[in-house]
Amino acid sequence: MLNSWVVMPTCLPLVQRRCHACACACERLRTSGKFRVNAHHKLIDAWLLALCTACGATAKITVLERMNVRSVRPELLDRLHGNDPALAAELLQDPVVRRRNRMALDWDDAWRLDTGGSDHLNRAVLDVLDVSVRFAARIPVRPVRLIAEGCALSRAEVERLITQGSLVSAVRLRSRLSGDFTFTLKR
Repeated sequence: MLNSWVVMPTCLPLVQRRCHACACACERLRTSGKFRVNAHHKLIDAWLLALCTACGATAKITVLERMNVRSVRPELLDRLHGNDPALAAELLQDPVVRRRNRMALDWDDAWRLDTGGSDHLNRAVLDVLDVSVRFAARIPVRPVRLIAEGCALSRAEVERLITQGSLVSAVRLRSRLSGDFTFTLKR
């Protein structure tokens, strides 16, 4: 029987970008999900607002820059004006927005693994455990960490199972992934 696990975001990730006010070494900004929209006659700018975790200064993450108002979809404008948190999550994961703003995302403590209950641990005592892992968002995580957390094992134990050939998958389990994968644990 195939078990399904889901990696789900619990909050918006931290943004890794230098603060313009304090230039602290931590380089972390916390997004609130709020937007600022500014119109200049027929042109419009929109930013996602973020606060520096060290000094509290507000930073702006550019979403729209000097775009003609008529070229922006009305539903996007409504979501910007309504401070839609789902739009903030979408824009943070958009590679174009990340590249334009020279930023990366820090997903530490911003996700959780939903294993669908603890009944799979009782079945793990049996011979084979087949698991399908699905990502609800593009969260880069090492599969070794997910397997250790989901099966209540240490990471060293998971590494040992991989080396023995008892834990197999079509993907590399030691590198970061943000896409769906499956694995089989043989006892």
